[in-house]
Amino acid sequence: MRFRLLAFGLHLASSAALLTIVLGAFWLGWYRWPGWYLSSVLHVVAILAMVDVALGPTLTLIVANPGKPRRELARDVAVIVTVQLAALVYGGITLWGGRPLYYTFSADRLELVQASDLKADDIRIARRENPGLAPYWYSRPRWIWAPLPDDPAEAERIVAGTITGGADVVQMPRYFRPWAQGLPALRQKLARLDGLKYFNRAEKQALEARLRRSGIPADQPDTLVMWGGTRRVLAVFDLRTLRVVALLSAD
Repeated sequence: MRFRLLAFGLHLASSAALLTIVLGAFWLGWYRWPGWYLSSVLHVVAILAMVDVALGPTLTLIVANPGKPRRELARDVAVIVTVQLAALVYGGITLWGGRPLYYTFSADRLELVQASDLKADDIRIARRENPGLAPYWYSRPRWIWAPLPDDPAEAERIVAGTITGGADVVQMPRYFRPWAQGLPALRQKLARLDGLKYFNRAEKQALEARLRRSGIPADQPDTLVMWGGTRRVLAVFDLRTLRVVALLSAD
């Protein structure tokens, strides 16, 4: 039994260390709040933890029979480790493809843009026409303004395409502009929490309580909704500087 527990402990420690390094790199680089929440990646993390930290070491505990020939034991552990690495690679590719790249302000909302939201053609055009705000493999999340283009015909085409399921302007980085340039337009869209239509009554009450606990007045026109897929958070701004002071979920 001692041999089994030693093998289990070593496998658990090495698996946990590797998983921590991988997830830590993604968290530090791209998935800090509210990125992990809006991109709904916790299910991927849960699968990785189950396979790499729970299932793998447990199988080693089962197969680590001290009476088993060493070659056979090494083969069994190698199979387990291979499955773990396959799961880790799958999870890493999924996290990389879904990594947050932009927090955009466009029209009347804030919205998360993930790497998987951008088409290769749009990225190539952006690198040619708007290289300063185009995405690259090393890009980390940036706050940007995504207005419709100045050309009325092009703006109309984008709006019409969005209605029919086409790409929105937040998926076209060639039109992105620096965050500071969009602040005057953003100020005009700020509203009181009780006036936002995207939260129900219970969610507004929960958010109001969180605001008060944070020492932030809940009756000021200083909020805007931030979307990420089907999830949303409340963005709260300083009315003087328009700096983001809080990003709160209603959960």
